[in-house]
Order: sequence, then C-alpha cells, then structure tokens
Amino acid sequence: MALVGSRAALVRSGAMAAAARCSVSATLTARLAFSTAATPSPMLSRAVPRPASLRSSAIATPAFRRYSSTSSDAPAAEEPAPLRKTALYDLHVAHGGKMVPFAGFHMPVQYDGTSVGDSHKFTRSHASIFDVGHMVQRIIKGPGATKFLESITPSGLEALGEHKSTLSCFLTETGGGIVDDTVITKLGPNHFYVVTNAGCREKDDAYLDRWLNDPALIRRLPGPVYHEELVDWGLVALQGPLAKKILYDVLVDKDIASNLRHIYFGGSFYAEFKTANGKSSPLLVSRGGYTGEDGFEIQIPPTETVAVTESLINLGTPERVKLAGLGARDSLRLEAGLCLYGHDLDESTTISEAGLNWIIAKERRNDYTFLSAETVLGQISNHQGGGGMKVPRRRCGLIVEGAPAREGAELIEAGSPPNPTIGRVTSGCPSPTLGQNIAMAYIKDGLNLPGTEVSVVIRGRPRRAVVTKLPFVKARYHRAPKAKVL
Repeated sequence: MALVGSRAALVRSGAMAAAARCSVSATLTARLAFSTAATPSPMLSRAVPRPASLRSSAIATPAFRRYSSTSSDAPAAEEPAPLRKTALYDLHVAHGGKMVPFAGFHMPVQYDGTSVGDSHKFTRSHASIFDVGHMVQRIIKGPGATKFLESITPSGLEALGEHKSTLSCFLTETGGGIVDDTVITKLGPNHFYVVTNAGCREKDDAYLDRWLNDPALIRRLPGPVYHEELVDWGLVALQGPLAKKILYDVLVDKDIASNLRHIYFGGSFYAEFKTANGKSSPLLVSRGGYTGEDGFEIQIPPTETVAVTESLINLGTPERVKLAGLGARDSLRLEAGLCLYGHDLDESTTISEAGLNWIIAKERRNDYTFLSAETVLGQISNHQGGGGMKVPRRRCGLIVEGAPAREGAELIEAGSPPNPTIGRVTSGCPSPTLGQNIAMAYIKDGLNLPGTEVSVVIRGRPRRAVVTKLPFVKARYHRAPKAKVL
C-alpha cells in the first residue's frame, strides 16, 4: 500500500550481480531496522492486544484504550514487543523463507536458492506471490462514513464508484503533513475497505479514535461511523505479467475469470478460489499492487489464508509463479516510483512536496472542509501558477554513478566548492531492471527538473547524479482504455 518510490540496478556480470545482491540486502536490513526502531510511530514500541475477532469502535461511544500503571515514581521501561506472525509464517519457513523483523512481524526477506535480484526479475517476467498480511485492514462504514473519511483525507469518496479504489492519505490537523498513506476501496454506499501501513498501526489507531470522537466533526456528520479492524486476516499480492492467467486458473467461476480483462486497475470483485479441499468463501480481489506490474491483492479470512495461497502456488505452477520477499518488493516499488512511509513520506512531508497532487480529487480542490486544506490547496495553487503557498522541496528520482546512494545521503550542488546542501536521499539501491544505481530524494524546488546534475555524498565522497523523471521503470498496470473524443 500503500504511496510512491523507485529502485536501481544489479545483475549484468557475475561480479555486479554479487555486489548488487549485497547492496539490496544491506538496504533492506537498514530499512527493517528503521521500521522497527526509528519510524516516528509510537505503536512500534509496544505490543497491541489482538483478540481473534474484529476490533471495533464507533463515534457513539468513546474509543477503548488500555493503560498501564506502576507503583514507582519513575516510568517503567517497556520491553520490546514480541514479533507477530502472519498466517503464512509456517508456509514461508517450509519454502526456505529467510525471516527478519519488519514492522513488528516476522517477514520473509527472500527465499533459499533465490537472490533478491533474481526474485525481482522473475516478478517482472513471470509472477510472484507476496505476503502482505502484516498490513492493517480496516472497515469503515455507517451513515457518516463517507463524510468522515472526506474530512480526514483529500479524496472524493462520494463520487467514487462502488468496487473502485483510490490512493489517499490521512492528513495532520494543520500543516498538510501525511500521517499515513492508504488505499481506500468503496464496497457500497458509506461502506469502505481501508488498508494502512503496519508500521503505523498504533499511530493510525489513535488518529482514527481521536477523529471518530471529535465533537466538532461528529456534529457535521449525517450519522454514526463504525470502525472495525480485520484482525489476523490474510492479504496476498499476486504480481507480474502472468498474474491474470494464474488467477484465471484458480478461480472457481469461469464467467468471472473470463471477465478479468474488464476489471481494470483500481477495480475489485468477489470470487471463490479453488482449494485442495474444495473451494474458498467469496474473497475480495482488488486489481493493483506495489510493484508497477499488473496484479491482484486478495483479502482472505484467517482460516483460509494458507489454503488459498497454496492453491496459487500449486495451480500457478513453479514455472510461472514463485514466492517473493521484502527485498524484491522494495526494489520493485522503488523502480516503480512508489513511496514507502517512514522513508519517502512522513508527517513533515506534504502532498505537493511528494508529487502526489493527483490523489486530490478534482471536486475537492475548492473544498476547505478537510484537515490541512489551506496548506494542501494553497500548495496546489502555487504548482498551477496561481500564487498560493510556496513548496520548498520536491521529490525526484536520481541516477547515481559509482556506489549506490542510501537513505540519508546528502545532496549538494555540483561543481566547485562551496557546495551547499540542496536535499537528501530517502530511498536508494541498484536497479535489477536498469543495471544502474537509482535513488529517490527530496531536493530544493527548482532543481528537480530532469537532467539537472547534482552530487550525492556517499561515504564522504561526492558522486555525480542526474535528476530523472519518476517512475524509473514504466508501470504496466491494466488500465481502462481512454475514451475516444469525437
């Protein structure tokens, strides 16, 4: 889910492949450490009680919270939260998954016998299955659900069609910051399926509880809003150019399977899947993903997650589909220009700075009823040449010479000293597809034009880099054909 980023080169010769594998693994290790320790989310520091049922709250009653107490005057040190497991943990281990801590979960970074680079390239040429069951799946519904979500996001959910999705973000109260990025799917009138980041679970819970119980906001809503978390539900992403053919073979109803060509990026439907013991219950299938490839994300009840995933593996056949881990997912999303929250997005980043103005619905661009609207709309006005608020920095892509640039690397002006700082890298790695080092960065406004030469400080040495347009690799989403203009 998740928003927007990009990744760079590896593989061409044996030596380059080995170096690239090492570079991608090192990047992932650093990212994993950040996600479990440095992400500015309070939820990462302690465990969240998880009953095996829906966790819910409504604006009609105050949200339930747990507090701890101690007899000591000094605050008690909190023990690290035990890592959780998705429903597919045992399946990963059985298939040689190398498990690492990520966003409070044991997750596979790669699988025995397959390098990150090979897994990345297999996804681009065939198909891969990613376990994204660590993501937080929510249902927000009720008579006030549409207006509630439109109050905390810039999305046009009233106009959004049923079984259509939109990328969005939760906004800070003022300043235009991004609390979290999210994908919102409209299942029916005032009924939404909302997927948020695992690394922001506690922060998002507190954020939603706050606004669900905000008296001023409640008075503006036409009725109550109910929020449920789908605890322990599975979420599996089938990604790659063969994803549609594999899904066709696994669906029970061939009429639905034959109609897949008419389900476009951002669309969804319910369907039953073949399993070893018969068939699944109707599952929500959404066309989209986080790799830049065509694909589907499948929402699965806890008791069916393993059976459905095994069907995708077995009926998909090993020649067409393989399991893939966090390493390939990260390099794929970076090549596709997709952001990772806590790295490329945070509460100090605005929509315009991130280059995400397209997520603001056209019908909301003169609507000041959502959080931070003055900043968000003010910066759009500046972008369109109508004055408005200045945007001090912009997200951009970089092609970097020499060693790969990593998160935190400083951008300086190219040329002779003095070389003032002009930005900072937020994501970077070798690109398996391009054979070049790529990075994503925030750079001073005006220097983000493609072709601009800058320097990236890597291990104390400036390296030449060129600003490039995102994405690095063209997306291959299955989009609806554009209407012909008569």
